[in-house]
Amino acid sequence: MHLLFATSIVPDGALASGYEIANAAIIAALRRAGARVTVVGFTWPGKAAADPENTVVLGAVDVRTESASPLQKLVWVGKAMFSGLTFASVKLRAVSSHDVQAALERAGPFDGYVLNSVQFAGAFERVFEDRPSIFVAHNVEHLSARENAVAAAGIFQRLLFRREARLLKLVEERLCRRARFVFTLAEEDRGALGVASDDRSAVLPLVTCATAPVRNGRRAIDCDAALIGTWTWQPNRIGLDWFLGKVVPHLRPGFRIRIAGHMPSSVTSAHPGVEFVGRVADARAFVRGAAVIPLISTAGSGVQLKTIETFELGLPSVATSRSLRGIGHRPDNCVVTDDPAGFAKALEAAAADINDVDGSTFHRRQVKALDAAVRVGLEKIGAVRQEVFA
Repeated sequence: MHLLFATSIVPDGALASGYEIANAAIIAALRRAGARVTVVGFTWPGKAAADPENTVVLGAVDVRTESASPLQKLVWVGKAMFSGLTFASVKLRAVSSHDVQAALERAGPFDGYVLNSVQFAGAFERVFEDRPSIFVAHNVEHLSARENAVAAAGIFQRLLFRREARLLKLVEERLCRRARFVFTLAEEDRGALGVASDDRSAVLPLVTCATAPVRNGRRAIDCDAALIGTWTWQPNRIGLDWFLGKVVPHLRPGFRIRIAGHMPSSVTSAHPGVEFVGRVADARAFVRGAAVIPLISTAGSGVQLKTIETFELGLPSVATSRSLRGIGHRPDNCVVTDDPAGFAKALEAAAADINDVDGSTFHRRQVKALDAAVRVGLEKIGAVRQEVFA
């Protein structure tokens, strides 16, 4: 069975974001289930597809709003208003629907689509109506847009997010209705998308790497806490603002916090222990250098890949309840609290008495559950051979 995995950005091997890590895990699980998978989508400028023999590249695009010029942002807004598309989808209209259709035909005969998230599928909806599909909802995008609207600083941005939320809700409803099956990354997202029935959807437990990370003796600790993320993404920014504004003031002055990742210029902290370090060469080595990992999500939907990675590495953590969405098993060295003062107290306690655990059990459990869920979905689309289960 040949499936076409339609996504905004095709894998380039870098795994630089949670979205890319999730895509790699899902594609690998589809192939383990016996499906042939061809990926179609765009590359980042200057990047090449990691698996060119099984990838159809439509061109190169940079869809990051934060790095776009004011003129480019105005062009995107204008095109979105004129076309009736979401702001996220119109960025992918660098090619026409005819171009996409021609690219699909070049991919050879195939039996169905895996529509990976709403952005690409929403940009070219009608192209994907001719075959059965599975819809992968990484998040409930319309709910995230609503939260972004509430958190927006200016009226224009607030109105744009409200428009995005309204349109995204309609697109998500259509994609779910047309799909033979829906995969979500968190249990609560199934109900939010109206597909809570086991005949309609399943949750995909994810992993961040193909094999469980190996522990190599005691870790070298160079800070008390470390965070890394794409802080220009609004749900992440909301969590960071909560952490810096509500939690950090309760920490003692000598508590050392290192924050990596692209940071908006408006993000600051008066705490003497907070250090913004920008991009780091090795994200896993960076977090392994911290005594404890704060998991600080307070908005958004879907799953937090940083939570999964922390649990795979066996690192101590303090987490908000929102950081655990999509997680079926919480390790013993994870403390959960949504109270800022309690969060700070738990961080200091964990940093004073480091308690690493073996994360391989968590990783194996995730892979087993992921493979089982994927097989259920592929059965619905008729893409699993019986011998796969032998």
